Amino acid sequence: MSAPGSWRERALSEPEAQAQFSLVPRRWRELYGEAVQRLGDARTARWFVEDSSGGVWPAVLDEPVSARTGRYFFSMVERRESGEPVQYVLGHWAFRQLDLMVDRRVLIPRPETEVVVEVALQELARLEAESPVVVDLGTGSGAIALSIASERAAVVAWATDISEAALAVASANLAGLGVQTVGRVQLVHGNWWEALPERLKGTVTLAVANPPYVAQDEVAELPVEVSAWEPVDALVAGPTGLEALEVVVDGARDWLADRSTLVAEIAPHQAEKAEAIALRAGLTEVHVRPDLAGRPRALVARRH
Repeated sequence: MSAPGSWRERALSEPEAQAQFSLVPRRWRELYGEAVQRLGDARTARWFVEDSSGGVWPAVLDEPVSARTGRYFFSMVERRESGEPVQYVLGHWAFRQLDLMVDRRVLIPRPETEVVVEVALQELARLEAESPVVVDLGTGSGAIALSIASERAAVVAWATDISEAALAVASANLAGLGVQTVGRVQLVHGNWWEALPERLKGTVTLAVANPPYVAQDEVAELPVEVSAWEPVDALVAGPTGLEALEVVVDGARDWLADRSTLVAEIAPHQAEKAEAIALRAGLTEVHVRPDLAGRPRALVARRH
């Protein structure tokens, strides 16, 4: 991955960040204290100090702050005060073993999706395919496909997304991985299964998806930090919240190999309906695995 410092340098070139603050010589400890007071969040204030200073905590606290890095730091604090999610302010976020670039073009990677990847990896181990073909439908930042490819050396992964903007983020994240991983991941533009080349039909060992699963009447219940900042097309599926899942499951009949698995992230309250959708599609051994909080999260449906 690109080092966080590269994102910091790009942000420092923004005119508003350059001109907004005029600082006398200060130390990071003082700026950290101001950020804690303004944000009411010591952990976020620490992240902002580490990211803007490039230093090691807590030794960096006694180092002097240049006017340039100080302006960038306070621009981060202001962005957070405006309600912008921490992950977008930082421009990157940890997901399993990766540090992913993220911005408003893609959903923020979440722990629930890390569990979905873990379930997918368990299915890969169970299937024991020699050269597994993995498809990540609606890849967004690339979190799922890149995690699986980087953690399983034999995998050939295909990652699809209808959003060219999202694929640009995924491409940047892919470019930062080692050469061996980059050569095993293909990013393709298109809608769900339709983006894939016809030659893959009937050959997919594992399909994974984190489709939109918010119903239209549930949007008002989302935290403002989510509904006002994250891409709505990646959140909202339609009137029921199951529309995207139905497309993913229905396509599995044509694309999955004879011995294969589909794993999809769902909302906890959708578990029973999601299982019914998979069973109607002719998939077997259908069940839902829990996330770290014990809530139903990962739909698992197999084809034999």
